[in-house]
Amino acid sequence: MKFIIVFLASIMLSHAQYNTQKVVEYHEGLINFYADTTTSPLKKEDYKNFQGIQFFPINEKYNVTAKFKRTKKEKPFAMKTSGSRTPMYIKYGEITFVIDGKKLKLDVFQNLDLMRNNPKYKNHLFLPFTDLTSGVSSYGGGRYLDLEIPEKKKFILDFNKAYSPYCAYTSGYNCPITPKQNDLDIEILAGVKYNN
Repeated sequence: MKFIIVFLASIMLSHAQYNTQKVVEYHEGLINFYADTTTSPLKKEDYKNFQGIQFFPINEKYNVTAKFKRTKKEKPFAMKTSGSRTPMYIKYGEITFVIDGKKLKLDVFQNLDLMRNNPKYKNHLFLPFTDLTSGVSSYGGGRYLDLEIPEKKKFILDFNKAYSPYCAYTSGYNCPITPKQNDLDIEILAGVKYNN
């Protein structure tokens, strides 16, 4: 009986192990997106100085179990961007999680125009954030995560998939500016970093 319990526990542990390969594939997909002139937001002249995309080492510490709380009766607002356009967003909920013993909170948003114009984004959540690496070892304007509305109150949030906006690599885009409440007082040493 003891052997069966240990065996089952080891199976459960192996299924719960972090899938580094999926993150590697995500990173490679991001690199290929920018490198491919048919999909890249980069202009022709940008390629002269573009040195690819660098990432912090993949770290399971930044793959966290987060709690999701839906917030209701939120009012739409115009999110500031790096350009003149101010798209309409609405706060959809709050996410709380712990890294290095510190309890952290981030707001998640929905882009109302995107949802209206494309039904496939009806469950899409936009998570912009800044942290203590912003402007030091990652893009100063913050980084983003794309999420789907969680089916349960607890879900996995993986900062190893954090990416920089187009504005980190080229000009002419209206990149959302991270709201102040999403400034984390901690280093998130995961995801896309500055190119050295």
